[in-house]
Amino acid sequence: MSDGPTYGFDTLQIHAGARPDPATGARQTPIYQSTAYVFRDADHAAALFNLQEVGYIYSRLTNPTVAVLQERLATLEGGVGAVCCSSGHAAQIMALFPLMSPGKNVVASTRLYGGTVTQFSQTIKRFGWSAKFVDFDDLDALRDAIDDDTRAVFCESVANPGGYVTDIRAVADVSDAAGIPLIVDNTSATPYLCQPIAHGATLVVHSTTKYLTGNGTVTGGCIVDSGQFDWSASDKFPSLSAPEPAYHGLKFHETFGNLAFTFHGIAIGLRDLGMTMNPQAAHYTLMGVETLSLRMQRHVENAQKVAAWLEADPRVDYVTYAGLPSSPYAERAKRCYPKGTGGLFTVALKGGYDACVKLVDSLEIFSHVANLGDTRSLVIHSASTTHRQLTAEQQQAAGAGPNVVRISIGIEDADDLIRDLDQALTKAGG
Repeated sequence: MSDGPTYGFDTLQIHAGARPDPATGARQTPIYQSTAYVFRDADHAAALFNLQEVGYIYSRLTNPTVAVLQERLATLEGGVGAVCCSSGHAAQIMALFPLMSPGKNVVASTRLYGGTVTQFSQTIKRFGWSAKFVDFDDLDALRDAIDDDTRAVFCESVANPGGYVTDIRAVADVSDAAGIPLIVDNTSATPYLCQPIAHGATLVVHSTTKYLTGNGTVTGGCIVDSGQFDWSASDKFPSLSAPEPAYHGLKFHETFGNLAFTFHGIAIGLRDLGMTMNPQAAHYTLMGVETLSLRMQRHVENAQKVAAWLEADPRVDYVTYAGLPSSPYAERAKRCYPKGTGGLFTVALKGGYDACVKLVDSLEIFSHVANLGDTRSLVIHSASTTHRQLTAEQQQAAGAGPNVVRISIGIEDADDLIRDLDQALTKAGG
């Protein structure tokens, strides 16, 4: 799309980054199923490999279909650039990769998806990195956790599984004061409900597998670069500020300015880690993004209705949906997430673990899968699945105790969902 008018979200989710195919006039973005791309001549090839010219070399690095998705997501998030990759977990490693080095740490929220807690508390140790987990409601504890070796602060906008909502601006103020980038996982909220960059985030990561694609067909991830962090303000981020040996001493921040992180993610991250998104996955995700706002409106509407019904049911102990007036985060949700807090929350049953298992096994419309953000309503018992590797204390901190079921509300008829939950709760209580 041309520079000029400021377009609305609904227009951008369809048009941003996309143009009719110049060769055929095809209106939908084609799937460029090609491994490599022909150079005009030897000078053109050399310029591409020297990062002197932008273009296509090899699909591990760049692909025209993926490039459209990258531009669209960067536009919707209010960033300057984006790097798409193979999964949400790949996006998290890709986001940390230019920032970290052996002996350095990331300060992370205790309210994170269980797989992220495991990745941060266990897997990244193999790189010599470490993580400190802090309750981000306690800003003093967050300040105290940041030390001379901290290289990033990490949280989710709307946390999986409990639907906890983060005050991103407050967290960003702490990060900014320490001169540390804030990375926000915006998977559950999507840029329709929240744009973390507008609240001070440096980087935004997504599992595009979830709401962005919305149809449960492909996995993918994305890192969106705000372009607002000064990587040369200190010597903490040499990958971006110091000479890069692999490119004859090129300094990414000096050379590429506010696109330094994006170029590094492609030229170093994808080149060497190889966590590439395939073009067919990008195509499916682009089609999903075209209806993002419509779907998110329905997810929120349905979640609000179903959560209110569950909260009033005597078989239910509590519901964690931040959109409920009873939620301790209701005021924060209205202030920070005025369009709603998504379709994800947890339900605690008075019958405990056994009732949760029976509920999951008795539901008919809800699909029992390890996913969220689908058009279909989904359910899982987190403590025995997605959060199984965590300690009991970590499960409780993440909102995934043994008496809790995670629900991802889809876009079906809300009354049908309520009837299904009602019959399953009856069987679970029997």
